[in-house]
Amino acid sequence: MAFPPPTPSRRPRPSRAVLRRRRILVAVVAVLALALIATLVVIGVRALTGAAETKAGPEPTTPASPSATPTPSSPAEALLAGTKDPNACAVSFEGDGISLDPMLQTQGALYTGLPIPARPGSVFAGWYATAADAAAFTPTARINGSKLAACTDRQITLHGSWMTPQQNAAAGTKVPILMYHQFTTKPEGEDNWLRGNYAYIGDFEAHMKHIADGKFYLPTWDELNAFIDGTLYIPPKSVIITDDDADQTWLDLAVPVVTKNQLLTTSFVITNVRQAPSPSPYVIQRSHTDSMHEAGENGKGRMVNWSADQIAADLEKSASILGAKEVVAYPYGHYNATTKEGVTKAGFLMGRTIDWGYVTPGTDKLALPVIRVNYGDTLDDLISNIG
Repeated sequence: MAFPPPTPSRRPRPSRAVLRRRRILVAVVAVLALALIATLVVIGVRALTGAAETKAGPEPTTPASPSATPTPSSPAEALLAGTKDPNACAVSFEGDGISLDPMLQTQGALYTGLPIPARPGSVFAGWYATAADAAAFTPTARINGSKLAACTDRQITLHGSWMTPQQNAAAGTKVPILMYHQFTTKPEGEDNWLRGNYAYIGDFEAHMKHIADGKFYLPTWDELNAFIDGTLYIPPKSVIITDDDADQTWLDLAVPVVTKNQLLTTSFVITNVRQAPSPSPYVIQRSHTDSMHEAGENGKGRMVNWSADQIAADLEKSASILGAKEVVAYPYGHYNATTKEGVTKAGFLMGRTIDWGYVTPGTDKLALPVIRVNYGDTLDDLISNIG
């Protein structure tokens, strides 16, 4: 009987191709396993972190506080904090025995309403740029309503000083009020019955240049009022410049001259003729009455023909248009006791005449004298009158 051949004891060895495929498969499986393990670790960590945050709760956040307005550190800063005017300037005041609240002024405009303090037995000597100037009464450093307000960081401090009544009297100040009317470009003057009123513009330019170059002090009307009372010192080298009527020649020819020289000038306006605002930062407008620049039945001005109540009513109307009282220029220079009564009733402090003279302490406030400037008055004539 024949038997089958014996079965081999070992399986045949796989081929090289098979082995290579197996190794690739093992490597892929290993990479996938590692990726799976890493993913599970990340998920686990996130789960644990989230649970911890949920348990502890989110960190409290501090709400952003609104930007707080800094608390003003001085009265001047408090004053500025209350205005939206970008040109506002807070003016503070210092000096021996002076305790005044700061006040707002407008940069680029004339100072207005600067206080004039008073104390028994003393004469106020004005406001100055520095304490040293205040102590020396330096006239060129004195600050008043003839100057444009100019500040640093919207603030400025003015320094005041005092003198004795004896010092004030020794100064011997006499204030001239110059009175101009119309102007002409003709050196030979105008040929009409008002010829004397027309100052040649070349002479006027020389007059104003002399005042500017000579650094004359230009008092304001409230300063003149206090000077008359003997409570304010005004430097001896002072002058007040005025024009009557606000004639067109004044506006066209003279206003540019005072503006160029930066000289405070008062234009006395007849308000039933002109209601326009000031033509220059250096020109203030005051009353030449509203309707009283007319002759009455006797040929004299209405200020000596009307009753005190009529005069007061007219001046009130004029003041409401101009926004100021202080001083009135009498039309034609006519005035009497009734005139003065009406001016006082209207609340005006002073009245300007056409009488020749200078203002000194004690001068009648309702009869201020002037230095009238006529056609042909040269620079030498001006110098002989004001220095």
